[in-house]
Amino acid sequence: MTLVDLQLSNSLIFCILIPFLFFKFKKTRNNNALLSSGKIPKSYPIIGSYFSILVNQEQRVQWISDIILSTPKLTFTLIRPLNLHSIFTANPSNVQHILKTNFSLYQKKSNSVLADFLRNGIFNANGDIWKYQRKVASHEFNTRSLRKFVETVVDTELSERLIPILANAAAEENVLDLQDILQRFAFDNICKIAFGYDPGYLLPNLPEAEFAVAFEDCVRLSSERFALPCPIIWKMKRALNIGSEKKLQIAVQQVREFAKRIVREKQRELNDKSSLHSADLLSRFLSTGNSDEDFVTDIVISFILAGRDTTSAALTWFFWLISKNPEVEFEILKEIGENANDSVVLYDEVKSMMYTHASLCESIRFYPPVPMDSKVAAKDDVLPDGTFVRKGTRVTYHPYAMGRSEEIWGKDWAEFKPERWLNKDQVTGNWTFVNKDAYSYPVFQAGPRICLGKEMAFLQMKRVVAGVLQRYKVVPVAKKGVEPLFISYLTAKMKGGFPVTVEERM
Repeated sequence: MTLVDLQLSNSLIFCILIPFLFFKFKKTRNNNALLSSGKIPKSYPIIGSYFSILVNQEQRVQWISDIILSTPKLTFTLIRPLNLHSIFTANPSNVQHILKTNFSLYQKKSNSVLADFLRNGIFNANGDIWKYQRKVASHEFNTRSLRKFVETVVDTELSERLIPILANAAAEENVLDLQDILQRFAFDNICKIAFGYDPGYLLPNLPEAEFAVAFEDCVRLSSERFALPCPIIWKMKRALNIGSEKKLQIAVQQVREFAKRIVREKQRELNDKSSLHSADLLSRFLSTGNSDEDFVTDIVISFILAGRDTTSAALTWFFWLISKNPEVEFEILKEIGENANDSVVLYDEVKSMMYTHASLCESIRFYPPVPMDSKVAAKDDVLPDGTFVRKGTRVTYHPYAMGRSEEIWGKDWAEFKPERWLNKDQVTGNWTFVNKDAYSYPVFQAGPRICLGKEMAFLQMKRVVAGVLQRYKVVPVAKKGVEPLFISYLTAKMKGGFPVTVEERM
């Protein structure tokens, strides 16, 4: 038996034995106590905190958040099976150290859980590959032509698809899954912006678009790797091409084949000089001389991931929070009325909607679209709070926990309070937005990797908020006091969707 065979055999025994032990353990422990205790979980030889990790798989974001917030330094080390250490932090000094001060030391792991899906795309790349993509993307995101193109795409999708669907639901008193509707809206938008391709995912019959379904499978199955107690489990399944890993490879192949087909078509158009003025990101990247099919595909898939999930997740939780806080909704409606031009709020008008902007920031504080993000230390290091980081250790900063930290936000952190982001002019009564420190509020990352599309995302979200709330009141179907369950794939979602009714404003 070779060393590799021996290691695989031992790994299989480990993976078979541990679930068996877990079920015996489960009978003697209160599962809810593990989630609510907020204490660093007990670690055992070889298996580490396997039991606690397994029990809290579905609510791992909240579980880890509770533990972080119970520690004096807002940092703790989770010991996984086989003595793998993972460090979690909500300490702003540590976040700045990771994302800026020692940026070159903390990188994306080359064989990370997202590598099969994102390959060398900007969100998974390091070094020169990342720098090149960042430079090209930064230039394009700062062009007026791209901003204008995004405005046109969003306004068209809003007026021709989203609003008619809401109007029909209001007229027929139907229940809608608003989370699904917003995901479809965002997917159509980002595909048009990234590819110049319209998947028609938000057509009135709400079709099951093949590309959208495969993309969702890639996101869900890739993110499930994060939740596993030990990475060797998914790596073995991948090597054997079984179970969820087999499904992931099929979904990835479908997404990449579709994306490459679009890339080839776009390249032919550009070669024929019939689309030299195309405004989508793909045309822009190809026009700069990037003809490597795999490279361009990696870039575009990363941008679709960013545009598809983040804005829809943020808007889903925003509409739920607004429904719970009618005084905030009143102020937003007042602001919409003050900025409406011929009863319609346009892109130029939403830029000045400071209270709406603050309300979105406050919503994202509670429910960040990306609740956790990880880097891997390239060599030994010490964080500002004194935590030792060994080379190869995964270090995760936790925006979800940071949004609930009394040390960062004060004793009223649990209140939904847009005013914490604003100053009011005592003479004019106008609001002025006050930015927070990016390392205390890293929902858009910070430092060299800060989100390029941040301002564009806010404009899109404010346009949707104004367009929807101006016409309709969104009413959750769930009973009053029942809170949706926050779950996270690569981005935040509501478990089971967000069923609502829509009432037309008089």
